[in-house]
Amino acid sequence: MASHFLISKPQLKPAQASHDAGFSLVELLVVMSIILLITTVAVPQFLQYLDRAKSDSARVAVDNLGASLDLYKLDVGRYPSQTEGLQALLKAPDNAPRWNGPYLKRAEMIVDPWSNEYHYKFPGSHGAYDLYSYGADSAEGGDGVNKDVTSW
Repeated sequence: MASHFLISKPQLKPAQASHDAGFSLVELLVVMSIILLITTVAVPQFLQYLDRAKSDSARVAVDNLGASLDLYKLDVGRYPSQTEGLQALLKAPDNAPRWNGPYLKRAEMIVDPWSNEYHYKFPGSHGAYDLYSYGADSAEGGDGVNKDVTSW
């Protein structure tokens, strides 16, 4: 005697649209507070990192400009005069017949990360030439990001 038992499954109701779907005001305020907290901690750290990166970039640029000045001297037999300045690395001066440049790829390479031209002094007080940037404050001296970046 085979009996078949039918087990009925309860009927599932289709999902009903809920009028309370979404986020509550309290949840939004909590999320915004967390974002604000993270921002107040992260942004100053990022800006400090950015300032250090500019100082490091200026240090590397001063070293690279020094190497370009040395190449100029090997070709021409002297460093650029004070009046010729760093422009002599980009365009041949009138009195440099053995100039074999340009010694820099772009004119922007003589501009520091704070948009000021690097200072060049020949003859230098600290060596054959002085090459420097005044840093973020564009004034002599300073500490941190305002510290001068020099070739000596």
